[in-house]
Formats: sequence, C-alpha cells, structure tokens
Amino acid sequence: MRISMVRKRVTDTLAQWFPDREFFMRSQGQIKFVKVSARLQMAVAGAIAAALLLWLLVTLAMLVSQYSISAERLALVAKQAQVESSASRVAAYRSSVNEVAADLEKRQAFLEDIVTSYIGEQAASEDATTVVGDATKGSSDEAAKTAKKISAMVPEAAGLARMEARQIAFVEQLTKAAAVRASAAEQAIRKFGLNPDSVARASASAQGGPFIPLKSSGALRLDRRFTTLGQTLARMDALERGLVAIPSGAPALAPAITSGFGYRRDPFTGAAALHSGIDFKGAHGSSILAAAQGKIVFAGVKNGYGNCVEVSHGNGLVTRYAHLSSIGVRIGQKVDKGERLGGMGSTGRSTGTHLHFEVRHNDRAMNPRPFLEANRDVLKIQAVAEQRTDDATR
Repeated sequence: MRISMVRKRVTDTLAQWFPDREFFMRSQGQIKFVKVSARLQMAVAGAIAAALLLWLLVTLAMLVSQYSISAERLALVAKQAQVESSASRVAAYRSSVNEVAADLEKRQAFLEDIVTSYIGEQAASEDATTVVGDATKGSSDEAAKTAKKISAMVPEAAGLARMEARQIAFVEQLTKAAAVRASAAEQAIRKFGLNPDSVARASASAQGGPFIPLKSSGALRLDRRFTTLGQTLARMDALERGLVAIPSGAPALAPAITSGFGYRRDPFTGAAALHSGIDFKGAHGSSILAAAQGKIVFAGVKNGYGNCVEVSHGNGLVTRYAHLSSIGVRIGQKVDKGERLGGMGSTGRSTGTHLHFEVRHNDRAMNPRPFLEANRDVLKIQAVAEQRTDDATR
C-alpha cells in the first residue's frame, strides 16, 4: 500500500514537471504541430543530469589526484633536504675535522652559557650528567643516522659526530623541559587573574646590550633547534620572572583579618564606602613584610593612609602597606619577598593598630585574597621559579 502511494506521488510529481508539450510551427502558410512527450523530456533531463554527475566525479578525481601528487612532491622535497643536510655534514667533516671541532666547541660553550643564564650554575651542574645521559638515549633518528654515516665514511671524525648528535639531542630535551616549565608558569599566572602574555612582555622588556652573534667557521651551521631552544627558554624565563613578582606572601605575621575587600560601612561616617584592601590586626610595631620581591616606589605619609610604603613588582603590580608606626625602607631600595618594610601602627585615618594592605594593577585596586590564598600547586610553581631566578642571577 505504501509503495503504491509513493509511486503515485512520484508519478504525479514527474507529470507536473514534465507534462506533454505541443509546439506550433508555421512555415510557408502551413501550420505544423510538434509534440514532445513527457517520456522524451525525462530522458533528456536524465541524460543532462548524468553528464553533470560524471563531470563532477571526474573533477573530484582530478582534485584528489592533484592533492596526492602535491603531497608526494612535498615529501620528496623534505626527504631531499634531509639527504642534502646529511650530505653537507659529511662533506664538512671530510673537508676539515679541525674546523668542525672548533664549531662544536663554540656550540658547546653556547649551550653552557644559555643553560647557566636561564637555569643557574648550581642547577646546571647538578642536572648536567643526568640530562646529557637522557639526551644520549633519546637522540633523534636524524642525528643518530648522520653520526653513523659520518663515522663510517670519516672514521677519524667519529667522536666529533657523536658529540654533535648528543648536543642536538640535549637541545631537544632542554627545549621540551623549558616548554613544560613555561606552560606551568602560564597556568599559575592565569590563576592569579592576570594575562600571561602581558606579564611575559613586561618581564622581557627591560633588556639590552650589544648584538654579538654566535659566529661559526662555516664547517657547521647553527641547527634550527638551537634557535627554538633560545626562544623557548626566553619565554620560560619571562613568565617565571613575572610569576615570582606576583605578590603571594603574607604581609603581616598577624593572621586576624578585621575587614575585607569591597563595600562596607565606613568606621568614621557610617556611610557605605569602598574598602580597597584588607585589614590585618596585630600588635603595635609588629613586622610588616613585602608580599613579593620588588622596588620601593613610595615611602612616606599619604593622605588617609598615614605612614605608607608602596612596592612595585613590575607588570603594573603595586602593593601598598598603610597606617605603619614606622618605615624601615627608602625609595629606590630593592626588597625580597618577606623582607621587613616597617612596623604595624595606627597612623592616618585609622581606628586602631592594624595593617591596611592593597594590591593594585595599573593603579586599579584588586581584591588581595586571590593573591594571598593561592593554592599549594601555584605556590609550588612560584617557589621553583623563584629558586631558579635567584640561582641564575647570582
């Protein structure tokens, strides 16, 4: 029943699309009738549709074939470049072993310098044996194959070839480690509510010095992986230095918080007012501590705040410590995290001994709680970054 109904609908639809048509033709006073049946119309339409479908299939097949040929060409070009690179290395070793040895020594000095600069001498000396050993085991196939080829064709350069393979593998290993560290620092910065890219740019902006490129005698070119390593380490360093400068240390030894961030009833007028920080209650003269390393940008009396100290941590971050009984720092002085800034007091617009603590970003007050209540994972990443940056600058 259903099949017959479907057939009837199809037949009715085709009848509407292709009705019998009659054409009148007049020639030399005579009228002729030409009738085009529905069946003929459907046959012509079917032939046209079949031709279009065939054209589409042929076009699609040509596109697939062209794509396949392009992919094969790209693979061939990459393979040829790899072969040429391997051949050029063999030629370089064969032409002058002494020049190759000099280049490898320069690259080794470059590696040692970059590791010392970004990781620190102590960390580098402790991890060097382990990392190099791991790098040797995980050497890339390309470097290993090239080393074998050189050893077979230029036996006197076998040791240098193995050294080059180990250097490249070490670079790859170090690049991966730096990328992991950079990613961890980026995630930690986001948890403080800050933009990692902005923090990295601000941390990397204060740099300079003459341009002294790594020169080579020409026997070996500086592998692109060395460039990638330098870029990855630079981003890791900028992110970790920015992370270290984010205030997360307790600004006072007193744990009692008497007033939080946000709108509250003003203690003097009773009217609703914005409280731009957190108040810590404690003993008169108890130590007020820097929440992060930074530079003193204000130390004196500020209207409403009394005796006040402000520490700039870079990236637009400033911490403010107000109502102090005494100030123990001066403008321009650099302070470390946890260093004493002064004593707790009740100067300025205050009803009793306490510390008013603010965190400001680009001169806008932020809630200090996310900075002071960062989870252990974030603090651990920050502590590791702080240890590394301290070692690297000593």
